[in-house]
Amino acid sequence: MAAKKYFSSTRIAMIALFSALAAILYIFNFSLPFAFPSFLEFRFSDVPVLIGTFALGPLSGCVIVVMMVLIKLVCVSTSTMFVGDAADILVGIALVIPVGLIYQRRRTFRGALLGLAVGSLVSTALAVLLNRFALVPAYVYLMFGGSWDPILGMMTPLFPSCTRENFYSLYLWAAILPFNLLRCLVASLITLPVYKHISRAINRLNAKLTPKKRTGERSSRYAAALTVLGFVLAVLVLVFFAVLHYLLTQG
Repeated sequence: MAAKKYFSSTRIAMIALFSALAAILYIFNFSLPFAFPSFLEFRFSDVPVLIGTFALGPLSGCVIVVMMVLIKLVCVSTSTMFVGDAADILVGIALVIPVGLIYQRRRTFRGALLGLAVGSLVSTALAVLLNRFALVPAYVYLMFGGSWDPILGMMTPLFPSCTRENFYSLYLWAAILPFNLLRCLVASLITLPVYKHISRAINRLNAKLTPKKRTGERSSRYAAALTVLGFVLAVLVLVFFAVLHYLLTQG
């Protein structure tokens, strides 16, 4: 039985292109200290990630998210002991999977709009849960040795009454929730007009990325195995250089 070759050379080239664009925007981030704690950094990297997801599908969108973060780590290392970087991967994947799955079923402007809405809600909900049960405890432990004083100090310019007891109530509902909703809203508002103008090109690209030509089962499996192995090796190389960069900058 014939198998479709998912990671064609065209798809790999497009993933690389969108990953590079997203990584550039991911590196150039900025804070909004008048509205959110300074360690919450705003960026526009979600735009090429979303467009790449529309063009290539949810699996490719997840790959773009992972590659984007790894490229950033290789170039500029981490400032959060990898906690923020892991969060960006998980929250990014939570955004692109609903977007990609819904758009695959409904390749229309309304389908794109629905996917962005659902993806934004899922991504924001996951961000709240991750911060409550994993990210904040890990950040406090790894960055400050378990002391809450530094992170409370980062909160008090906006929330003078912030204490250890009410930290999560303020941080989750007055910072994480609106910040992620704003992040997704801005990315969606930029992506939708761009998508509207390039939707025909995206649909033509999807047609090219779904080849009808059949190949032998053995050769197809061999090609798929080589592709997966190449991707795994690329990720391992990026991880190696990311960790090496971090260790060298710490020294």
